[in-house]
Amino acid sequence: MATTMTKGWDRNQMAARAARELRDGYYVNLGIGIPTLVANNIPEGMTVTLQSENGMLGIGPFPYEDEVDPDLINAGKQTISQLPSSSYFSSADSFAMIRGGHIDLTVLGAMEVSEKGDIANWMIPGKMIKGMGGAMDLVAGVKKIIVVMEHVSKNGDPKFIPECTLPLTGKNVVDMIITDLAVFQRPDHGSPFKLIEVAPGITADDVAAKTSARYDS
Repeated sequence: MATTMTKGWDRNQMAARAARELRDGYYVNLGIGIPTLVANNIPEGMTVTLQSENGMLGIGPFPYEDEVDPDLINAGKQTISQLPSSSYFSSADSFAMIRGGHIDLTVLGAMEVSEKGDIANWMIPGKMIKGMGGAMDLVAGVKKIIVVMEHVSKNGDPKFIPECTLPLTGKNVVDMIITDLAVFQRPDHGSPFKLIEVAPGITADDVAAKTSARYDS
């Protein structure tokens, strides 16, 4: 019986691709959703310290169901695991780390990213929201911003677009975009994004057909 090859990356593979951007000694903040899976894909032998806005430094791998401790949560109220080296402190201290430029990299989800590097990831008008959380502080204070998201919305609309239509989290802040189809990167905030990688089974034409933003190929 013939089998069909799955095209593109699944959620864990997208997180694994983001984990390839980590470097030894980095302090890293992970957003909710797909970004949390980066914790399970840190390269073996690499020391990376994960930080959470609610006051935790040193987060372990995302726990499996039989490992969940309901008292251990991140800023998105998702259960997490701790390490022997984990430390706890006030959210004020945690935000001081972020705003003071002490976090090397953050991996965030997004609903939209513009070709200029704007990001919208905190609300859809008319829908109930919990608040922005630390997203605005992260995009303003962290040294490198990576967005991991599905390439299109549930109704098939592109999410990498010319201009964001949703309320912005930050303007001209995104350095890299990783989707289930491709990876885009730019060397600085004055340069356009460039398509640098496509997922297995995906072509550059596939990416172009589902992207309305302008980018270099």
